[in-house]
Amino acid sequence: MSDMIRFKINEKEIACEKGTSILDAAKANGIEIPNLCYLKDLSPYGACGMCLVEAANSPKLLRACSAKAADGMEIFTDSERVVKARRVALELLMSDHSGDCVGPCKLNCPAHTDCQKYLAQIAEKDYEGAVATIKDKVPLPASIGRVCPHPCETACRRRHVEEPISIAYLKAFAADKVLASGNHVLGEQSAPTGKTVGIVGGGPAGLTAAYQLALKGHKVTVYDKMPKMGGMLRYGIPEYRLPKAVLDQEIAEIASLGVELINGCALGKNITLADIREKHDAVLIANGAWKSASIRCPGEELEGVFGGIDFLREIALGGKPAIGKKTAIVGGGNTAMDACRSAVRLGAEEVSVVYRRTRAEMPAEDIEIKEAEEEGVLFRFLTNPAEIIGEDGRVKAVKLQVMRLGEPDDRGRRAPVPVEGEFITLELDSIIIAAGQKNDPAGFEDLPTTKWGTIVADEHNFRTELEGVFAAGDATNKGASIAIAAIAEANEAARHIDAYLAGIELPYHEPVVSEKELSPEMFDREKAPRAVMPQRPAEERRNDFTEINYGFSEEQAVAEAKRCLSCGCHDYGECKLIQYADAYCIDCKRLKGEHHPGFRETRLVSIERDQGKCILCGLCVRVCEDQAKKGILGLVGRGFHTVVKPEFHDAAVIAACKDCHLCADNCPTGALKII
Repeated sequence: MSDMIRFKINEKEIACEKGTSILDAAKANGIEIPNLCYLKDLSPYGACGMCLVEAANSPKLLRACSAKAADGMEIFTDSERVVKARRVALELLMSDHSGDCVGPCKLNCPAHTDCQKYLAQIAEKDYEGAVATIKDKVPLPASIGRVCPHPCETACRRRHVEEPISIAYLKAFAADKVLASGNHVLGEQSAPTGKTVGIVGGGPAGLTAAYQLALKGHKVTVYDKMPKMGGMLRYGIPEYRLPKAVLDQEIAEIASLGVELINGCALGKNITLADIREKHDAVLIANGAWKSASIRCPGEELEGVFGGIDFLREIALGGKPAIGKKTAIVGGGNTAMDACRSAVRLGAEEVSVVYRRTRAEMPAEDIEIKEAEEEGVLFRFLTNPAEIIGEDGRVKAVKLQVMRLGEPDDRGRRAPVPVEGEFITLELDSIIIAAGQKNDPAGFEDLPTTKWGTIVADEHNFRTELEGVFAAGDATNKGASIAIAAIAEANEAARHIDAYLAGIELPYHEPVVSEKELSPEMFDREKAPRAVMPQRPAEERRNDFTEINYGFSEEQAVAEAKRCLSCGCHDYGECKLIQYADAYCIDCKRLKGEHHPGFRETRLVSIERDQGKCILCGLCVRVCEDQAKKGILGLVGRGFHTVVKPEFHDAAVIAACKDCHLCADNCPTGALKII
């Protein structure tokens, strides 16, 4: 009598030896059945509930790790019942799983830069490794590290101890180190695909997409209307914040991948969108937002009224705008800060910032406001231009409406309200309107736009209504934002363009991650204050456009990087639990309840064990018993409060544990970490 049986899995004919489990038979035939507690050569445990399958005509689901294949059986691994049961099993596991998949810094970075990883590399003085990590998302690290308003730092949990880590400046530090060494850290470039991509706009979004697409093996050409590449990094950020020699070096690295850079090429003037579409297999529109927004104030047409972006661009092009001795800047964002501090450097004797709310509501970075004050800028809060007064066609003064803050709205924000009849008149030679920026539609007439004049693009795949034409960055949808947000969109747009060129449609779903619930004891750490950036004194720096920051010393940078709390999981990339949670699009917080006791076990000599991440799959216990033959680990307690704990008997057992690591190697969640 033959020991072979035949049955079906997902309509596929399977032959295996009698007594083989459904899971082993599936694996042998290239069919993946999810599992978290199974390991070949160990007896089945059935703890995770992930390997459930459906058998035809069976009222209950089977655990594939323990159920034996039977002749004539029909098995379905992804039926509606199975998927629902696995999703519930995962949600139950995640309801008791206390751990961060990734650190809040990475989650809060629009580009999801792996801050934790590159901080660890800087702490080890592996600067090239750090730059490689950063460039996976940000190909201009020395530039962005200088100018980014660092939402990563806003989320940094070190703030609960004393102050956030100086993540952005550390990015610039590592990049400067590598640039100074003459080495070029670039991603691995794929073989040529024969496909071409045209990119309109050489700012942070366009350059990022060019870098990513060139690495994929595509031939990339960037078209830009300005004399040099860089976009707002060059023409909207003053030299004292971002030396253009640094930007030039980083752009040259991108060009070294074979990216063709064509400057002085304005869409609608030197070339049309139709021309670019004809030349290339795909097109990305990333032209930025180059028009200063109006505040709809009488007198804006007068000579001596400048748009904030126009003012900064003229300086970047080598000009010296005629602002006179007294000027005012309208606005409260970083562009307003760049404009007022540039006005000081142009020699204006009195520079005022007019803002309709209080300092607490200013969107500009606090350090920018503080540095502007040090350089002599005056701040006139709770005022708003009512009229720009002129004489002989030129600005003479501005009439300011006095404001107060009204009641909070649904979002808790207090709107500025005019104080009836109260005005201040401020004599001026010029006024700079830095109250926002918008897209210039010239050359994009074939593309649908929003009511704000931005280009309409799908928020997930970045496609426009024109075949093969994508759009990302400040020119699209919600309009102008910070450079790192444009870079984030460019990374995703490049991914979708690459898929489009390969004839693939990439599905979208919000990635699933686990986030730890915070408790005060997590932050009971020795205090180590944030590194202070050494800087030129205000009385010196206000007189020129030379970079104001000296940069961290190596000693400072390494010490600052070591302040990182390493919030994200060390095993995130290999964690089977989160991979399945993401694949099944579960809600990690749907099923909430009591948690197992959470503690860190360090008695495993060379392994740290985090009970909060443990799902009681039993793999570590069984591997230690059956494969290592030591039996050091065991399940302690009963029912819900069961935990895994070690038991050391003698020095020989401790020594064996030190060099084994089988438990950590097979842990599916990152609960075990080799130290």
